[in-house]
Amino acid sequence: MKSDIVEAFASLVKEKSIDKEVLSRILRDIFYAMIKKKYGTTDNFDIFVNMDKGEIEIYQYKTIVKEVEDPVHEVALETARQTEPDLEEGDEFLEIVNPATFGRRLIISAKQNLNQRIKEIEKELVYEEYKNRIGEIINGEIRQLNRDEIFVNIDRNEVVLPKSEQIPSERYRRGDHLRAVIKDVRWTSRGPEIVVSRSSPMFLIRLFELEVPEIYEGIIEIKAIARDPGERTKIAVYSNDKRIDAVGACVGMKGMRIQAIVKELNNEKIDIINWSSEPEIFITRALSPAKPMRIAIDEEDKEVIAVLDDEQISLAIGKGGQNRRLASRLTNYEIQTVREDEYRTMMAEDEPEEEEEEHIEDISVEYVEELSEKIRDTLLKGGFETVQDVLNAETHELTALPGIGEKTAQKIRDLLESLQ
Repeated sequence: MKSDIVEAFASLVKEKSIDKEVLSRILRDIFYAMIKKKYGTTDNFDIFVNMDKGEIEIYQYKTIVKEVEDPVHEVALETARQTEPDLEEGDEFLEIVNPATFGRRLIISAKQNLNQRIKEIEKELVYEEYKNRIGEIINGEIRQLNRDEIFVNIDRNEVVLPKSEQIPSERYRRGDHLRAVIKDVRWTSRGPEIVVSRSSPMFLIRLFELEVPEIYEGIIEIKAIARDPGERTKIAVYSNDKRIDAVGACVGMKGMRIQAIVKELNNEKIDIINWSSEPEIFITRALSPAKPMRIAIDEEDKEVIAVLDDEQISLAIGKGGQNRRLASRLTNYEIQTVREDEYRTMMAEDEPEEEEEEHIEDISVEYVEELSEKIRDTLLKGGFETVQDVLNAETHELTALPGIGEKTAQKIRDLLESLQ
Protein backbone atom coordinates (compact mmCIF):
# COMPACT_ATOMS: atom_id res chain seq x y z
CA MET A 1 0.00 0.00 0.00
CA LYS A 2 1.23 3.45 -0.88
CA SER A 3 0.89 6.63 1.13
CA ASP A 4 2.82 9.87 1.59
CA ILE A 5 4.98 8.34 4.31
CA VAL A 6 5.58 5.16 2.30
CA GLU A 7 6.72 7.23 -0.68
CA ALA A 8 8.99 9.26 1.58
CA PHE A 9 10.39 6.00 2.91
CA ALA A 10 11.01 4.68 -0.63
CA SER A 11 13.03 7.79 -1.52
CA LEU A 12 15.07 7.45 1.68
CA VAL A 13 15.97 3.90 0.76
CA LYS A 14 17.43 5.16 -2.52
CA GLU A 15 19.20 8.27 -1.15
CA LYS A 16 20.55 7.30 2.26
CA SER A 17 23.42 4.90 2.77
CA ILE A 18 21.77 3.39 5.84
CA ASP A 19 21.42 -0.32 6.44
CA LYS A 20 18.04 -1.60 5.18
CA GLU A 21 17.38 -3.51 8.37
CA VAL A 22 17.90 -0.36 10.42
CA LEU A 23 15.47 1.59 8.20
CA SER A 24 12.94 -1.23 8.36
CA ARG A 25 13.09 -1.29 12.17
CA ILE A 26 12.68 2.50 12.37
CA LEU A 27 9.66 2.41 10.07
CA ARG A 28 7.97 -0.38 12.01
CA ASP A 29 8.51 1.52 15.26
CA ILE A 30 6.94 4.66 13.75
CA PHE A 31 3.87 2.83 12.44
CA TYR A 32 3.38 0.99 15.71
CA ALA A 33 3.44 4.41 17.41
CA MET A 34 0.77 5.64 14.95
CA ILE A 35 -1.37 2.55 15.61
CA LYS A 36 -1.01 3.08 19.35
CA LYS A 37 -2.21 6.69 19.02
CA LYS A 38 -5.18 5.79 16.85
CA TYR A 39 -6.34 2.49 18.35
CA GLY A 40 -4.87 2.60 21.86
CA THR A 41 -3.19 -0.79 21.42
CA THR A 42 -0.85 -2.70 19.10
CA ASP A 43 -1.41 -6.24 20.39
CA ASN A 44 -3.53 -7.39 17.42
CA PHE A 45 -1.54 -5.63 14.66
CA ASP A 46 1.32 -6.79 12.46
CA ILE A 47 3.46 -4.64 10.15
CA PHE A 48 5.43 -5.96 7.16
CA VAL A 49 7.94 -3.75 5.35
CA ASN A 50 9.14 -4.47 1.82
CA MET A 51 12.52 -2.72 1.62
CA ASP A 52 13.00 -3.30 -2.10
CA LYS A 53 9.63 -1.92 -3.21
CA GLY A 54 9.22 0.67 -0.48
CA GLU A 55 5.86 -0.80 0.54
CA ILE A 56 4.24 -1.31 3.92
CA GLU A 57 1.46 -3.72 4.84
CA ILE A 58 -0.48 -3.35 8.09
CA TYR A 59 -2.60 -6.30 9.29
CA GLN A 60 -5.21 -6.16 12.03
CA TYR A 61 -6.47 -9.42 13.55
CA LYS A 62 -10.10 -9.45 14.74
CA THR A 63 -12.48 -12.04 16.18
CA ILE A 64 -15.78 -12.61 14.32
CA VAL A 65 -18.87 -11.93 16.48
CA LYS A 66 -22.63 -11.40 15.90
CA GLU A 67 -22.65 -7.97 17.55
CA VAL A 68 -19.52 -5.82 17.77
CA GLU A 69 -18.77 -4.34 21.19
CA ASP A 70 -15.02 -3.74 20.69
CA PRO A 71 -14.38 -2.53 17.10
CA VAL A 72 -10.61 -2.70 17.60
CA HIS A 73 -10.64 -6.43 18.32
CA GLU A 74 -13.97 -7.58 16.86
CA VAL A 75 -15.73 -7.64 13.47
CA ALA A 76 -19.36 -8.46 12.63
CA LEU A 77 -20.03 -11.85 10.99
CA GLU A 78 -21.97 -10.18 8.19
CA THR A 79 -19.03 -7.86 7.40
CA ALA A 80 -16.48 -10.66 7.47
CA ARG A 81 -18.56 -12.84 5.10
CA GLN A 82 -18.51 -10.06 2.50
CA THR A 83 -14.79 -10.87 2.14
CA GLU A 84 -14.86 -14.61 2.86
CA PRO A 85 -18.34 -16.27 2.73
CA ASP A 86 -17.21 -19.44 4.56
CA LEU A 87 -16.23 -17.71 7.78
CA GLU A 88 -18.06 -18.52 11.01
CA GLU A 89 -18.57 -16.80 14.35
CA GLY A 90 -15.47 -17.16 16.53
CA ASP A 91 -13.08 -17.38 13.57
CA GLU A 92 -10.16 -15.02 13.21
CA PHE A 93 -10.50 -12.34 10.57
CA LEU A 94 -7.51 -10.62 8.95
CA GLU A 95 -8.15 -7.02 7.96
CA ILE A 96 -5.71 -4.97 5.88
CA VAL A 97 -5.34 -1.41 7.18
CA ASN A 98 -4.82 1.40 4.68
CA PRO A 99 -2.15 3.84 6.01
CA ALA A 100 -4.22 6.69 4.55
CA THR A 101 -6.85 6.05 7.21
CA PHE A 102 -4.53 7.35 9.89
CA GLY A 103 -5.30 10.92 8.85
CA ARG A 104 -3.18 13.69 7.45
CA ARG A 105 -2.02 15.10 10.80
CA LEU A 106 -0.84 11.75 12.09
CA ILE A 107 0.96 10.98 8.83
CA ILE A 108 2.74 14.38 8.86
CA SER A 109 3.84 13.74 12.45
CA ALA A 110 5.10 10.29 11.45
CA LYS A 111 7.08 11.73 8.52
CA GLN A 112 8.72 14.26 10.84
CA ASN A 113 9.52 11.49 13.30
CA LEU A 114 11.01 9.42 10.48
CA ASN A 115 13.20 12.29 9.28
CA GLN A 116 14.39 12.96 12.83
CA ARG A 117 15.25 9.31 13.39
CA ILE A 118 17.09 9.18 10.07
CA LYS A 119 19.16 12.25 11.04
CA GLU A 120 20.07 10.64 14.36
CA ILE A 121 21.13 7.45 12.59
CA GLU A 122 23.18 9.47 10.10
CA LYS A 123 24.95 11.28 12.96
CA GLU A 124 25.76 7.97 14.62
CA LEU A 125 27.10 6.59 11.34
CA VAL A 126 29.28 9.69 10.84
CA TYR A 127 30.59 9.37 14.40
CA GLU A 128 31.48 5.70 13.95
CA GLU A 129 33.05 6.28 10.54
CA TYR A 130 35.32 9.15 11.57
CA LYS A 131 36.20 7.60 14.92
CA ASN A 132 37.78 4.80 12.91
CA ARG A 133 39.60 7.34 10.70
CA ILE A 134 41.54 9.15 13.46
CA GLY A 135 45.08 9.72 12.18
CA GLU A 136 43.98 9.90 8.54
CA ILE A 137 44.65 12.92 6.32
CA ILE A 138 41.58 14.60 4.82
CA ASN A 139 41.32 17.17 2.04
CA GLY A 140 38.42 19.61 2.23
CA GLU A 141 37.22 23.08 1.33
CA ILE A 142 37.09 25.91 3.85
CA ARG A 143 33.43 26.87 4.32
CA GLN A 144 33.51 29.32 7.21
CA LEU A 145 36.15 31.22 9.20
CA ASN A 146 35.56 32.30 12.79
CA ARG A 147 37.86 33.86 15.32
CA ASP A 148 38.57 30.61 17.17
CA GLU A 149 37.88 27.95 14.54
CA ILE A 150 37.57 27.14 10.86
CA PHE A 151 34.85 24.91 9.41
CA VAL A 152 35.83 22.65 6.52
CA ASN A 153 33.55 20.62 4.24
CA ILE A 154 34.70 17.07 3.57
CA ASP A 155 32.60 14.31 1.98
CA ARG A 156 29.37 16.27 2.65
CA ASN A 157 30.33 16.44 6.33
CA GLU A 158 31.64 19.37 8.33
CA VAL A 159 34.86 19.19 10.32
CA VAL A 160 36.39 21.82 12.57
CA LEU A 161 39.96 23.15 12.68
CA PRO A 162 40.36 24.91 16.08
CA LYS A 163 42.79 27.80 16.45
CA SER A 164 44.99 25.63 18.68
CA GLU A 165 45.38 23.12 15.81
CA GLN A 166 46.23 25.70 13.14
CA ILE A 167 49.75 26.64 12.02
CA PRO A 168 50.20 30.14 13.50
CA SER A 169 52.01 31.55 10.47
CA GLU A 170 49.33 30.46 7.99
CA ARG A 171 46.48 32.59 6.66
CA TYR A 172 43.29 30.86 5.55
CA ARG A 173 40.58 32.03 3.13
CA ARG A 174 37.09 30.82 2.44
CA GLY A 175 36.99 28.47 -0.55
CA ASP A 176 40.63 27.38 -0.14
CA HIS A 177 41.39 23.67 -0.16
CA LEU A 178 43.02 22.46 3.02
CA ARG A 179 44.71 19.26 4.16
CA ALA A 180 44.72 18.21 7.80
CA VAL A 181 44.81 15.08 9.95
CA ILE A 182 41.78 13.82 11.87
CA LYS A 183 42.86 14.26 15.49
CA ASP A 184 39.71 13.62 17.54
CA VAL A 185 36.04 12.71 17.19
CA ARG A 186 33.75 13.50 20.09
CA TRP A 187 30.02 13.34 20.69
CA THR A 188 28.28 16.60 21.61
CA SER A 189 24.69 17.68 22.16
CA ARG A 190 24.58 18.63 18.46
CA GLY A 191 25.99 15.30 17.31
CA PRO A 192 29.53 14.29 16.30
CA GLU A 193 32.28 16.93 16.26
CA ILE A 194 35.23 16.01 14.05
CA VAL A 195 38.40 17.86 15.04
CA VAL A 196 41.24 18.12 12.51
CA SER A 197 44.76 19.46 12.97
CA ARG A 198 47.63 20.91 10.96
CA SER A 199 49.87 21.59 13.97
CA SER A 200 49.86 18.05 15.40
CA PRO A 201 53.05 15.96 14.99
CA MET A 202 50.74 13.26 13.61
CA PHE A 203 50.03 15.46 10.57
CA LEU A 204 53.76 15.66 9.84
CA ILE A 205 54.14 11.89 10.28
CA ARG A 206 51.32 11.23 7.81
CA LEU A 207 52.89 13.62 5.28
CA PHE A 208 56.15 11.71 5.53
CA GLU A 209 54.26 8.44 4.97
CA LEU A 210 52.72 9.92 1.82
CA GLU A 211 56.01 11.24 0.44
CA VAL A 212 58.42 8.52 1.61
CA PRO A 213 57.32 5.01 0.55
CA GLU A 214 59.96 3.42 2.82
CA ILE A 215 58.21 4.92 5.88
CA TYR A 216 54.77 3.76 4.73
CA GLU A 217 56.17 0.25 4.14
CA GLY A 218 57.83 0.14 7.56
CA ILE A 219 61.41 -0.06 6.25
CA ILE A 220 62.15 3.30 7.88
CA GLU A 221 60.67 4.18 11.28
CA ILE A 222 59.99 7.61 12.73
CA LYS A 223 61.31 7.11 16.26
CA ALA A 224 60.73 10.58 17.71
CA ILE A 225 59.45 13.98 16.69
CA ALA A 226 59.48 17.45 18.27
CA ARG A 227 57.67 20.29 16.54
CA ASP A 228 57.08 24.02 16.79
CA PRO A 229 54.35 24.29 14.11
CA GLY A 230 55.19 26.62 11.24
CA GLU A 231 58.71 27.27 12.52
CA ARG A 232 60.87 24.22 13.06
CA THR A 233 60.72 20.45 13.56
CA LYS A 234 63.27 17.86 14.59
CA ILE A 235 62.55 14.28 13.55
CA ALA A 236 64.57 11.15 14.34
CA VAL A 237 64.43 8.28 11.86
CA TYR A 238 65.83 4.75 11.82
CA SER A 239 66.32 2.29 8.96
CA ASN A 240 65.54 -1.40 9.51
CA ASP A 241 67.51 -2.13 6.34
CA LYS A 242 71.23 -1.37 6.61
CA ARG A 243 71.39 -0.85 2.86
CA ILE A 244 69.02 2.14 3.05
CA ASP A 245 70.07 5.50 4.47
CA ALA A 246 67.12 6.73 6.56
CA VAL A 247 67.94 10.45 6.30
CA GLY A 248 68.72 10.24 2.59
CA ALA A 249 65.46 8.43 1.84
CA CYS A 250 63.47 11.10 3.70
CA VAL A 251 65.22 13.96 1.91
CA GLY A 252 64.86 12.32 -1.49
CA MET A 253 66.77 12.91 -4.71
CA LYS A 254 67.71 16.59 -4.92
CA GLY A 255 65.56 17.15 -1.81
CA MET A 256 62.30 16.59 -3.68
CA ARG A 257 60.57 14.59 -0.93
CA ILE A 258 61.36 16.94 1.93
CA GLN A 259 60.61 20.01 -0.22
CA ALA A 260 57.08 18.75 -0.87
CA ILE A 261 56.50 18.42 2.89
CA VAL A 262 58.06 21.80 3.68
CA LYS A 263 55.84 23.45 1.07
CA GLU A 264 52.71 21.89 2.59
CA LEU A 265 53.76 23.22 6.01
CA ASN A 266 54.27 26.81 4.88
CA ASN A 267 58.09 26.52 4.71
CA GLU A 268 58.51 25.03 8.17
CA LYS A 269 62.18 24.09 8.69
CA ILE A 270 62.70 20.35 9.24
CA ASP A 271 65.86 18.79 10.74
CA ILE A 272 66.10 15.05 10.03
CA ILE A 273 68.60 13.04 12.09
CA ASN A 274 69.46 9.37 12.49
CA TRP A 275 68.09 7.90 15.70
CA SER A 276 70.45 6.01 18.02
CA SER A 277 69.86 3.80 21.06
CA GLU A 278 73.00 5.34 22.59
CA PRO A 279 71.88 8.49 24.48
CA GLU A 280 75.19 10.32 24.00
CA ILE A 281 75.13 9.82 20.23
CA PHE A 282 71.41 10.63 19.95
CA ILE A 283 71.69 13.81 22.02
CA THR A 284 74.73 14.96 20.04
CA ARG A 285 72.81 14.52 16.79
CA ALA A 286 69.69 16.19 18.22
CA LEU A 287 71.67 19.39 18.91
CA SER A 288 72.54 19.68 15.21
CA PRO A 289 73.69 21.91 13.57
CA ALA A 290 75.79 22.48 16.71
CA LYS A 291 78.56 19.97 17.49
CA PRO A 292 79.18 19.47 21.24
CA MET A 293 82.73 18.81 22.46
CA ARG A 294 81.45 16.43 25.10
CA ILE A 295 78.19 15.28 26.70
CA ALA A 296 77.69 14.61 30.42
CA ILE A 297 74.55 12.56 31.13
CA ASP A 298 72.65 12.09 34.39
CA GLU A 299 70.47 9.06 33.62
CA GLU A 300 68.64 9.14 36.94
CA ASP A 301 67.33 12.69 36.56
CA LYS A 302 67.32 12.60 32.74
CA GLU A 303 69.54 15.68 32.60
CA VAL A 304 72.38 16.47 30.20
CA ILE A 305 75.19 19.01 30.11
CA ALA A 306 76.43 19.68 26.58
CA VAL A 307 79.85 21.34 26.47
CA LEU A 308 80.51 23.51 23.40
CA ASP A 309 83.10 26.02 22.29
CA ASP A 310 82.22 29.69 21.92
CA GLU A 311 81.39 29.45 18.21
CA GLN A 312 78.98 26.55 18.69
CA ILE A 313 77.07 27.65 21.79
CA SER A 314 74.69 30.00 19.97
CA LEU A 315 73.94 27.32 17.36
CA ALA A 316 73.12 24.82 20.09
CA ILE A 317 70.75 27.20 21.82
CA GLY A 318 69.10 28.52 18.66
CA LYS A 319 66.79 31.50 18.23
CA GLY A 320 64.87 32.01 21.46
CA GLY A 321 66.30 28.72 22.76
CA GLN A 322 64.37 26.79 20.10
CA ASN A 323 67.12 24.38 19.01
CA ARG A 324 67.92 23.32 22.56
CA ARG A 325 64.22 23.10 23.48
CA LEU A 326 63.37 20.88 20.49
CA ALA A 327 66.41 18.69 21.15
CA SER A 328 65.27 18.21 24.75
CA ARG A 329 61.77 17.22 23.65
CA LEU A 330 63.12 14.91 20.96
CA THR A 331 65.45 13.01 23.31
CA ASN A 332 63.42 13.27 26.55
CA TYR A 333 66.48 14.70 28.34
CA GLU A 334 66.66 18.19 29.86
CA ILE A 335 69.66 19.64 28.02
CA GLN A 336 71.85 22.41 29.45
CA THR A 337 74.39 23.99 27.09
CA VAL A 338 77.60 25.45 28.59
CA ARG A 339 81.00 26.70 27.46
CA GLU A 340 84.06 24.67 28.41
CA ASP A 341 85.30 27.20 31.00
CA GLU A 342 81.84 27.20 32.63
CA TYR A 343 81.89 23.41 32.72
CA ARG A 344 85.29 23.36 34.45
CA THR A 345 84.03 25.79 37.07
CA MET A 346 80.96 23.64 37.66
CA MET A 347 83.08 20.52 38.04
CA ALA A 348 85.45 22.26 40.47
CA GLU A 349 82.55 23.38 42.65
CA ASP A 350 81.18 19.84 42.72
CA GLU A 351 84.51 18.21 43.78
CA PRO A 352 84.59 17.20 47.49
CA GLU A 353 86.98 19.22 49.68
CA GLU A 354 90.28 17.56 50.50
CA GLU A 355 90.82 16.30 54.01
CA GLU A 356 92.53 18.93 56.15
CA GLU A 357 95.98 18.15 57.58
CA GLU A 358 94.85 18.52 61.19
CA HIS A 359 93.27 15.06 61.08
CA ILE A 360 96.56 13.66 62.33
CA GLU A 361 94.97 10.57 63.78
CA ASP A 362 94.41 9.18 60.28
CA ILE A 363 98.11 9.56 59.35
CA SER A 364 100.40 6.54 59.26
CA VAL A 365 102.95 6.30 62.07
CA GLU A 366 105.57 6.00 59.35
CA TYR A 367 105.15 9.71 58.49
CA VAL A 368 105.34 11.12 62.03
CA GLU A 369 108.88 12.54 61.89
CA GLU A 370 108.69 13.67 65.54
CA LEU A 371 109.10 9.99 66.52
CA SER A 372 112.48 8.33 66.15
CA GLU A 373 112.93 5.96 63.26
CA LYS A 374 113.46 3.09 65.74
CA ILE A 375 110.18 3.81 67.59
CA ARG A 376 108.30 4.10 64.28
CA ASP A 377 109.59 0.70 63.12
CA THR A 378 108.74 -0.90 66.47
CA LEU A 379 105.16 0.45 66.38
CA LEU A 380 104.62 -0.63 62.77
CA LYS A 381 105.99 -4.13 63.41
CA GLY A 382 103.73 -4.35 66.47
CA GLY A 383 100.63 -3.67 64.32
CA PHE A 384 100.13 0.00 65.27
CA GLU A 385 99.91 1.50 61.78
CA THR A 386 98.20 4.87 62.40
CA VAL A 387 98.39 7.55 65.07
CA GLN A 388 94.86 6.63 66.12
CA ASP A 389 95.91 2.99 66.62
CA VAL A 390 98.58 4.14 69.10
CA LEU A 391 96.27 6.52 70.98
CA ASN A 392 93.61 3.81 71.31
CA ALA A 393 96.06 1.22 72.67
CA GLU A 394 96.30 0.31 76.39
CA THR A 395 99.63 0.96 78.16
CA HIS A 396 100.35 -2.74 78.64
CA GLU A 397 99.88 -3.26 74.87
CA LEU A 398 102.58 -0.71 74.12
CA THR A 399 104.99 -1.89 76.84
CA ALA A 400 104.73 -5.39 75.39
CA LEU A 401 106.72 -4.11 72.42
CA PRO A 402 110.54 -4.47 72.65
CA GLY A 403 112.38 -1.38 73.85
CA ILE A 404 109.22 0.44 75.12
CA GLY A 405 108.68 0.89 78.85
CA GLU A 406 105.91 2.72 80.68
CA LYS A 407 107.73 6.08 80.53
CA THR A 408 108.42 5.70 76.80
CA ALA A 409 104.83 4.69 76.13
CA GLN A 410 103.57 7.80 77.93
CA LYS A 411 106.05 10.04 76.05
CA ILE A 412 104.82 8.58 72.74
CA ARG A 413 101.18 9.31 73.71
CA ASP A 414 101.93 12.85 74.87
CA LEU A 415 103.81 13.60 71.65
CA LEU A 416 101.09 12.29 69.36
CA GLU A 417 98.36 14.15 71.29
CA SER A 418 100.29 17.39 71.00
CA LEU A 419 100.34 17.05 67.23
CA GLN A 420 96.52 17.01 66.91
